Amino acid sequence: MVRQHDRKIILEDGSVYTGYGFGASCDKVNEIVFNTSMVGYQEIVSDPSYTDQMVVMTYPLIGNYGITDEDFETRTPTIGGLIVREYNDLPSNFRYTRTLSEILEENDIPGIADVDTRELTRSIRDLGSRKVLITDIDTPVEQGLEILRSTALPTDAVSRVSCKKRWYSKTFKPKYSVVAIDCGIKLNIVRSLNRRGCNVTVVPWNTPIEVIEEMHPDGVFFSNGPGDPENVPEVVELIRALRGRYPIFGICLGHQLISLAYGAKTYKLKFGHRGGNHPVKDLRTGKIEITSQNHSYAVDQASIAGTDLEVTHINLLDNTVEGVSCERDSIFSVQYHPESAPGPQDSAYLFDRFISKMEEWKHAKKN
Repeated sequence: MVRQHDRKIILEDGSVYTGYGFGASCDKVNEIVFNTSMVGYQEIVSDPSYTDQMVVMTYPLIGNYGITDEDFETRTPTIGGLIVREYNDLPSNFRYTRTLSEILEENDIPGIADVDTRELTRSIRDLGSRKVLITDIDTPVEQGLEILRSTALPTDAVSRVSCKKRWYSKTFKPKYSVVAIDCGIKLNIVRSLNRRGCNVTVVPWNTPIEVIEEMHPDGVFFSNGPGDPENVPEVVELIRALRGRYPIFGICLGHQLISLAYGAKTYKLKFGHRGGNHPVKDLRTGKIEITSQNHSYAVDQASIAGTDLEVTHINLLDNTVEGVSCERDSIFSVQYHPESAPGPQDSAYLFDRFISKMEEWKHAKKN
């Protein structure tokens, strides 16, 4: 039996797409974006970087393997909403514990299915990301457009998704101690560091430098997260204070914040990079990595000239900056996600590079 459409989305340009709802039935205004991943909807839904964003999944079937407790990227999902072509509420997976709709409902996240996601994705590609309202099918379009016009997208996403108190993730026979600045950290980043012998202390985004120094870390990590990097100048100042004092590694938002700390500039992409299929070239080795990405902003390559940073990685689809480093300060970062989960594993070596830098730093301290 075909379900009757009871929900719709309205975009700023007046275009309307109808479908049937799943998850929470609330109305929300978000930024609309698309993701081209073929698997990993649970990781997408639970990635804090999608805070205040309504994600169009280009893969046509979503929900078919349910939700598994061990696979969350954060304990409390904060994605704005989910738009899919076909939603399956009868998962076939021996590991699943709940359905996708149940998780969305528990966390006040609306979903809409039976939408022409191909047409909608082309619209985002051609016209760019913009505000979207998900609402009841009976809401008049003019009323929806007025809601869109009068609703400003928030700029405090990092402070909302960051942990409020420090927490620890320890491993067997640790060799290194890492302080991770939580701007919206994915749990698989923590797991990736644990697997390499790191005890990880995750701290809030606005932790003072004095508190970090009291922990005597071997390295400092700056995480991924949502929103415009210029909205968190406190983290930029923290990086400026820490650089050269500890090995530093940054991913995604952390990459943008490191670049800002060295005087480079960032800008918003037309529709961002989201999916597990972006080819990136390592300029030092010439190797091509297939990467998993999720970001709306990029580092302006021209602005890097004159800073102490070197461009290390380039996106082969649009030539955007995908990695920078400063060897003098033992600091490096990448725009993409080497931990993926799920996704390509081509870039996992970056965690090993961080380990090597911490080992070199510890050796230099002894001598």
